[in-house]
Amino acid sequence: QYRIGQLYMISKHSHEQSDRGEGVEVVQNEPFEDPNHGNGQLTEKRVYLNRKLPSWARAVVPKIFYVTEKAWNYYPYTITGKDSSRNDEWVCSFLPKFSIHIETKYEDNKGSNDSIFDKEAKDLEREVCFIDIASDEIPERYYKESEDPKYFKSQKTGRGQLKEGWRETHQPIMCSYKLVTVKFEVWGLQTRVEQFVHKVVRDILLIGHRQAFAWVDEWYDMTMDEVREFERATQEATNKKIGVFPPAISISNISMPSSTRSAPSSAPSTPLSTDAPDFLTVPKDRPRKKSAPETLTLPDPSKK
Repeated sequence: QYRIGQLYMISKHSHEQSDRGEGVEVVQNEPFEDPNHGNGQLTEKRVYLNRKLPSWARAVVPKIFYVTEKAWNYYPYTITGKDSSRNDEWVCSFLPKFSIHIETKYEDNKGSNDSIFDKEAKDLEREVCFIDIASDEIPERYYKESEDPKYFKSQKTGRGQLKEGWRETHQPIMCSYKLVTVKFEVWGLQTRVEQFVHKVVRDILLIGHRQAFAWVDEWYDMTMDEVREFERATQEATNKKIGVFPPAISISNISMPSSTRSAPSSAPSTPLSTDAPDFLTVPKDRPRKKSAPETLTLPDPSKK
């Protein structure tokens, strides 16, 4: 259920947050096999978000830029931004020294596994942050009472409303653990930008999981084939919405390993989101976004 809900939420959330010239363009979405993790789904997206930046950030970025997000989903293990066997990371279209790396693991508990990332992050300085979809505040512009877990009650599952202390009493329950690493190696801006990105990632995770919980009646009866078709149709509609002609997106389903079938329901991980490794191929005939750098032509002094 979590896996289906996650796919549904990411597609719908991306569509809602996209507008002409801004939003999430899906470049690639197809099955992928990794020698260590097995079968999974590989996606590449471009996130155009100039207008979503604070004023101090817009002052130092081009008018048109995007962040490329690459994700390898081997549920219940996911890598966003960097494949463990490669040297690729989330990158910005004009800043080679900016990267985000997110690893995700899912477990059937309430967030009690403090050592889940000890192997991956043994040399990293970490700050542990718990996210409560019912109690934590979200930016006011994103608030909708219909998506507030404190007030939402599912007609199909009976889940909700989530009151204080819900994590101790509700079943089924699972935890989405994320290890987020942000690097912005630009003198004078590093600390400010890295802190800002961590806050944005946290807000995205919180909003996305709230929505997945509140949208459960929309996706609860879906099969994997049905949610993949919803994903395909929504991605094409989103690309049109932001002014990109539909690319040749290949979306295929893969069989779900038996070891992952026991994952319980809850609300999924996040959306928003950001150049592709060698194995990521974009069809040559895919129409590109109609934009180009601004140029300035100076007069030829010799013609005076």
